[in-house]
Amino acid sequence: MIFKFEPIYKERIWGGSKIKDFLQREMPLGNHVGESWEIVDREKDNSVIANSNFKGKTLAEMLESQGKNVMGPRWETGSRFPLLVKWLDCSERLSLQVHPPSDIAETFSGEPKTENWYVAEASEGAGLFAGLKRGTSADSFRQALSQKETESLCHRISSRKGDSLLVESGRVHAIDSGNLILEIQQNSDTTYRVYDWERLGLDGRPRTLHVEESMQCIDFKDYEPTPISTITKKGIETIAESKFFRIRKFNLNQNDSFDLKGRNSDTLMIHALEGSLQANGEAIEKGGQALSPYSSNCTVNCSENTSFLVTDRFSDIVN
Repeated sequence: MIFKFEPIYKERIWGGSKIKDFLQREMPLGNHVGESWEIVDREKDNSVIANSNFKGKTLAEMLESQGKNVMGPRWETGSRFPLLVKWLDCSERLSLQVHPPSDIAETFSGEPKTENWYVAEASEGAGLFAGLKRGTSADSFRQALSQKETESLCHRISSRKGDSLLVESGRVHAIDSGNLILEIQQNSDTTYRVYDWERLGLDGRPRTLHVEESMQCIDFKDYEPTPISTITKKGIETIAESKFFRIRKFNLNQNDSFDLKGRNSDTLMIHALEGSLQANGEAIEKGGQALSPYSSNCTVNCSENTSFLVTDRFSDIVN
């Protein structure tokens, strides 16, 4: 058994057409779809199950009645699904931002967030901002903000298809234009925007900044991180590991079969990238996601060369 979900689309000022074109989806909104929330359990946004006997029910409803079957024996009824999975279509640069570390989040009534970016597609010249240039201090950063020279102190990395970068709470970051990214993150929607490149929002007004909150959250010893250039040949590689989740990349060949887990061992998510993939006999389309519950085994089969990610080791994390 696996569960698939209906996507929830979000308009963003920086959105484009990559979700529609690259993932070959019919889009219900206009030209600024920036995010597709693929698996989410939030108060105002909750994924609707697209298959199985639970079709039409929300993820929260399923967890309320079947939480221990889905998440394991340590699951506490009433808890939210601990991760959020989304596609980001960044046709323009996102704001420079930071997520609060856990020891600071409560001060601002926010939620900590560690996330991972997997670059599924990147245009020529695309890049990522992550961390600071070596030697940047809080004082020099604040001065640069006041003089609108913030970009000069931010570490920018060229991005390529297959790159993966772990963005832990406290790391200042921004996704530059030209990227289609699969983001796997803690279930949090707390973001402090420290700089927005002098841009106006969809309403024609400057977007709200959170400078003081950001200054307390930024890790000013986080200098010049580098992404992982993930495997392109057949194989399995761990591309992200934190105390909140593990992500592995699988590149399998035509007619390959692989047992991802047995019954009553873990809960995991599958994220299809390229090729043709079936999990327990259920097809997962390009760009699609699936949740394999704790109580079920999970075997994948490939009818052609196939690439996908697997996220696990998150079922004991309770939000």
